[in-house]
Amino acid sequence: MKLKGLLLRYYPPGIMLEYEKSGELRTKSIDLLNLSSSTDVNALVEEIQKAEPLITASRSDQVKLLIQRLQDKLRQHSNHKFYLFKVLRAHILPLTNVALNKSGSCFITGSYDRTCKVWDTASGEELHTLEGHRNVVYAIAFNNPYGDKIATGSFDKTCKLWSVETGKCYHTFRGHTAEIVCLSFNPQSTLVATGSMDTTAKLWDIENGEEVFTLTGHSAEIISLSFNTSGKRIITGSFDHTVAVWEVDTGRKVYTLIGHCAEISSALFNWDCSLILTGSMDKTCMLWDATNGKCVATLTGHDDEILDSCFDYTGKLIATASADGTARVFSAATRKCMTKLEGHEGEISKISFNPQGNHILTGSADKTARIWDAQTGQCLQILEGHTDEIFSCAFNYKGNIIITGSKDNTCRLWR
Repeated sequence: MKLKGLLLRYYPPGIMLEYEKSGELRTKSIDLLNLSSSTDVNALVEEIQKAEPLITASRSDQVKLLIQRLQDKLRQHSNHKFYLFKVLRAHILPLTNVALNKSGSCFITGSYDRTCKVWDTASGEELHTLEGHRNVVYAIAFNNPYGDKIATGSFDKTCKLWSVETGKCYHTFRGHTAEIVCLSFNPQSTLVATGSMDTTAKLWDIENGEEVFTLTGHSAEIISLSFNTSGKRIITGSFDHTVAVWEVDTGRKVYTLIGHCAEISSALFNWDCSLILTGSMDKTCMLWDATNGKCVATLTGHDDEILDSCFDYTGKLIATASADGTARVFSAATRKCMTKLEGHEGEISKISFNPQGNHILTGSADKTARIWDAQTGQCLQILEGHTDEIFSCAFNYKGNIIITGSKDNTCRLWR
């Protein structure tokens, strides 16, 4: 068996091994959920070697280096203040979405002008305009952590796959009968999944451009989808109030998560694939056991629809964002609310943790994004300047760049 090399997949939960076995590329994740800045790295690597025969003595130095790098990330001072670095008037017509690549060296914007643009973060220069869709470009993604491909999903019912380097279109995936509103690459970057208003999701082969499976079973539009970290399962959230869990290798539906009494707004796995978090317009989030599809908790407290929800990278914390203008942080273990994030003057449509897990970023209709202390709920910084609501905001993988996208047609970069 030949080990192809180690690939760092996320900060800080773990490392991903990529290796060849009988000519086939395999991946395996090792989680480092308990890594802290004071962990003894040598002892940890010994432990990993005992548990993981793929990591031979000759590879242990490489693993040590990766873990030390993760530790450095964790140590990076957490009192960083973000400053406005660039304002980009990205498109003439409104933006739909923004996304960063892994390092934050470039980012993409989708728009009602039927294009996706690729930008250099450092200079703010436009690198490519990806043209070819015949309607709104709504869903966009990089194939992180690789970052050499972009997928765009459009109201023209197609998805296109592009080269980041050249801007040329590799494939156009045709088959949906209504708008594509969500998409995702699998972690191995061999498949793209698309979710559509036609009630189906489809899996597409990146190499040959062919449809692999159609995931049929929802009775209303699919508005969110997400792979687990192993790439073996995918979940789809629908306006039919349910979330479906599918096996990627066969396209078979494994479970339907039934319990919400309104449309689903978000659905995702935690890092170790043991839990699924779903947010709904019914004002609650639900936590499900991913191994049997049973609901283990309902997270309540919001007075209005849940618009976004997420885990931190270790899966220990859950954050929820609501149309009631507040966000909440829950413990995944106790399922209790730990803190409330109060201060926005409009609905919060986006929420995410920084990779270190100590800060939370929210984007709101009040035209601001805010950074919060995840433990205390204190607002650390307000990112002001947009002249209309913010619908998209994100950290890069290092947590040292923030991008915000607004209905004012601009993107702002903060660092």
